[in-house]
Amino acid sequence: MSTYTDAWVNGHGTVHYYTRPDGSRLRYLAAGSGPALVLVHTIRTQLDYFHRVIPLLWDSFTVYALDLPGMGWSDIVRGVQYEESDLRRAVVDFVTGLDLHDVTLAGESLGGAISLQASIDLKDRVARVIAFNTYDYPSGVERGNVFARFIIGSVRTPVFGPVFAALENRWVMKGVMRGGVVDKTTLPGDFIRELRSSGRRKGYPHVARAVYRSLNGFVAARERYRDVAVPVTLVYSEQDWSRPPEREHVAGLLAEVSRITLPNTGHFSALERPNEVARILRRAN
Repeated sequence: MSTYTDAWVNGHGTVHYYTRPDGSRLRYLAAGSGPALVLVHTIRTQLDYFHRVIPLLWDSFTVYALDLPGMGWSDIVRGVQYEESDLRRAVVDFVTGLDLHDVTLAGESLGGAISLQASIDLKDRVARVIAFNTYDYPSGVERGNVFARFIIGSVRTPVFGPVFAALENRWVMKGVMRGGVVDKTTLPGDFIRELRSSGRRKGYPHVARAVYRSLNGFVAARERYRDVAVPVTLVYSEQDWSRPPEREHVAGLLAEVSRITLPNTGHFSALERPNEVARILRRAN
């Protein structure tokens, strides 16, 4: 499905499906011209997460934004796992399969952590990483607000987790995401409705639950950051869910790193501060 995406792209890009070596498909958007920029979205969203940022970039880059496996409108494959290594491998397959070089690899939240990890496996293809609010610490989304702590904690439970995952609706999703912004008016209703549309697909509750349950793997994999061989820009929002010692730990693992702080901003900076996010990305060009 691409109706929502087509509306905000407005003829400046096209939606495609990349078929991975295992036969599953990843939906992606290609827009603009110039050096390759690959964008990786947050937990429980899709490529449209960047709908306010991409129009500010397509005059500077060829932008590729993809739906991670099972998320958005990428294929849901029965029996597939959604561990850190599985999601990272999808990005590696995508960049390799499209034969991209000199790539700026960028992502927010889960996408930021995946971008750092994937750059290790793509060291001959990736020129730099820009990681926004990396999700590589325990209980991240549950730090957003009391509502998120209850919902996500319930989804993770062994017995009742599948029930809570299936109960997700627009109001639940909005309540959880409100914990990731300072300015609540920056959460777009049409985007929330699109997330619910893709989330109604058969098998999606299993995907969402599996991803939430896999997040500790991103904490464990954080030590691999020592192997990142390209320059990294770490961007943290002032009011991100991560804590200062966690941010310091990540920066200390990276060999070549610069740091930026976005003031008065929450975890979802691409929704809340799209102009600043685009400025940081353009500066890397």
